[in-house]
Amino acid sequence: MTDITRVLTAGFPVWPGDTPFDYRLTWKIAEGSSVNVGKITTTTHLGTHIDAPFHYADQGPKLDAISLDVLIGPCRLVDASGTKLIDEAFVKGLGALPERVLFYTGQPNRWSRFPEEFAAFSAGAARLLAESGVRLVGTDAPSVDPFSSKGLPAHHALGKSGVAIIEGLALESVPPGNYQLVALPLKIEGADASPVRTLLV
Repeated sequence: MTDITRVLTAGFPVWPGDTPFDYRLTWKIAEGSSVNVGKITTTTHLGTHIDAPFHYADQGPKLDAISLDVLIGPCRLVDASGTKLIDEAFVKGLGALPERVLFYTGQPNRWSRFPEEFAAFSAGAARLLAESGVRLVGTDAPSVDPFSSKGLPAHHALGKSGVAIIEGLALESVPPGNYQLVALPLKIEGADASPVRTLLV
């Protein structure tokens, strides 16, 4: 079993301007409490996370509408390192695909700062993945669209077809190939996104 979830640490880099991650103890045994109790403050798009369509479309389905059967099952990990843009030609070169496809683009498992340059998906590639029967797309990058994108065409192309999006995977040193994916978000009613504990079996 391989854990492909990013480790959350103090100062974990988040999208510029988003809510910083913070974990601290509010009750401490060392200070006389009977238990240790922590407090978390964070963005829902922290580290390894899943986007609900509501994130990029005001009328889009929210987190609790994503079926768990999309998040568990056979998947393929593809090596896309060295690729600046995952386009239609790249996707066509992959041949037949399972319902879940993860893309390693070369991102390290630990970010010292938030990456603003990373391999994203073209809208055409996103549409082709959806047309090929893919139901979940995952990437080690912080977004399926470029950092500077405002229209988020890849998000919309995937969401329009009901394709789930997982971003920020930790895929460094994981061999490409076929796996079983388990990706479980927090059960947050009405949310736009959630951190996800993601495993390959």
